[in-house]
Formats: sequence, C-alpha cells, structure tokens
Amino acid sequence: MTLFDPVRSLRLWFLSGTQWRRGIQACLGGALLASISGCFFVQADFNPFRTRPEPLVERKLEGRGKEKILLIDVSRLIVWAERPGLLGSPGPGLVARVREELKRAAEDERVRAVVLRINSPGGTVTASDTLYHEVREFRVKTGRPVVAHLLDVGTSGAYYVALAADEIVASPTTVTGSIGVVLAGVNLSGLLDKLGVKDQTLKSGALKDAGSPLRPMTPEDQAVLQRILSAMHERFLGLVRERRPGIRAEAWDVIGDGRVFFADQALALGLIDRIGYLSDAIEHAKQRAQLSEATVIAYRRPSQYGENIYSARAEADGQTFALLQALAGEVTFFSSGPQFWYVWIPESIRWPFGGSIP
Repeated sequence: MTLFDPVRSLRLWFLSGTQWRRGIQACLGGALLASISGCFFVQADFNPFRTRPEPLVERKLEGRGKEKILLIDVSRLIVWAERPGLLGSPGPGLVARVREELKRAAEDERVRAVVLRINSPGGTVTASDTLYHEVREFRVKTGRPVVAHLLDVGTSGAYYVALAADEIVASPTTVTGSIGVVLAGVNLSGLLDKLGVKDQTLKSGALKDAGSPLRPMTPEDQAVLQRILSAMHERFLGLVRERRPGIRAEAWDVIGDGRVFFADQALALGLIDRIGYLSDAIEHAKQRAQLSEATVIAYRRPSQYGENIYSARAEADGQTFALLQALAGEVTFFSSGPQFWYVWIPESIRWPFGGSIP
C-alpha cells in the first residue's frame, strides 16, 4: 500500500487534462461504490510521474529448494489494451505481461516448470490466440512443462490458452467450455428514429458498414460476418482436436455448440485431465519436471502484493477496482468498435455494457 505523500500530492497539480479526468472519474466511481456497499479498500500506485511499469521482481510464494516453479496469472478479459492506473499511469496489457514473464523464466535455468493460474471468461480472438502461441513457444523452445489450472471460470479464449499446457487441471467448481465465437452488436436504428436522428453514413460499397448499429443487418451482411465467425470457430475446434485427441467423436456436437460445462462434465468429455486445487496443479508440475521439491515463485512489480499462491495481481484481479473502472468509463469490453471474441458472455457480465442487471 502506497502511503500518503504530500509531495506527490502537490505534484498532482501538473497532471494532464486526461489524467485529471480519469482521476475525477475514479473518485466519483469510488464515492458511488462506497455509498452502495459501505467501505472498501483499493491498493493503487498514486505516482502520476511513472511513465513505465516497474521492473518485475521475483517473489517466493511457498516451498523450498533451488529449483523453481513459476506461477503466472491469466485473469479477467484477455485483451491487448494496456490498463491505466487509478490516475492514468500505464500498466502492461495481459499479453505483454505474460510474454515478459515467460521471457524472464526462459532466461532462468532454475525455473523448471510453469503453472498458468487461469480465471477468465476469455477475450478477443487474436489476443487469446497470441497468448496461446506465446505459451507454446516457451514450451517448445525450453522443453519445460506447463500445467494450466482453472479457477472459477476458464471459458472460451481462456480455455483456448489452457490448451497450450501439457495438462489442464480444473477446480471442483470450475465452469469451462464455451468453445465458440461471438460478434456482439445492437441495432439502434429504431431508437434513433424515435429520437429524430438519421443515419447519413457514406460508404464505398454495400457491405462496407456491415454490422453497423445504425441500420438493420441485411442477409448479405449476416452471410459475410457469419463466414468469418465460422472460420474462427473451426480454428478453435481444430485446436481442441489437436491438443485433446482423447475426446470421443460423439462428444463433438455437445462441445461445439458453445455451452459451458461444470468440472465433472468437462472431465467426462475429455476437455480437462483432472480435477484438483491449485496446490495439486503445482504438484503435477513438479512431477513433470522430475522435482522432489521446488520453490513456487511469481513475478510481481515491487508495489504489488504477493505472499502466497492465491495472492491476486493488483493489475489483473481485484473486482472492486474493476467495478471502479467500469463506473469511471474505463470499460474495455464492447467499447472500441466491433471485435470478434472467444468469450463467454452470460447476462451477469453483460450489464455494464447494455442489457439487464443480474
């Protein structure tokens, strides 16, 4: 926790307009959240002059011995965007941070295995695919085993990433699956007509604005976009076939329709290898690395908390801060135009972006 520093507080006078806006929005969001739920605690770095993330430092989480097992977080939405701090200071995006951690691990011969701690509904198609690629590259180049452990949710793009591992372990209460693609969108033309707003978009071809929320989707629009979704879906299914060859032929109709599965269902279908806790996944990583003992480590920024294997990354987890960002207008999902997603989007996580509140 960063203590109050009067000098840093005075320096806030020199913040840019964008940083001031983000700071004010976060404060307003915090005030609203406090009025709803009472007190809350946020750990954040209030230094507005930091222009780049702090370098990673190694933290011992548990265990003993010279050999190491690296624990890497894959949490929240898998997207490219860098995450702004509370006052606008930059933070690396998930893909960039995981690559940074894998690179450091590859350079340390004592890191003998990696455990991916996954708790995510998925993300954009390309970010999920790139993260899978980075993990596989590490596995192939170093020869070191990778074990994925799914916590609350490991669906869609997050499961896609887990396929890069040698073994997938799910918690007894994990929800996984949701193997499919979604291109979310709305048709606002009826609402705009009621408001007297007319679409006057100019375009060079009939399909240039396919999927636009300003007009109804035509059959031609739908056919073009569905073709892309189908190709992405087949790529996902092909990767599952390649990495999970034990799945029975009769299970593919169930797996391919996008539904989610409880841990025992996923095990029966062959989507995961076993059910267990994070400590079990770590033990399996040790066994695959042929280690009788090992120190479990994580890479953290100096200001980040990390005392045991369940310690959440401030930049990746922290549901309170996630809600603050949503209230402050720092929403990533559906906020930057049409994107194809490997993501599970039940009503309970749609509401900040439109739809019903759970």
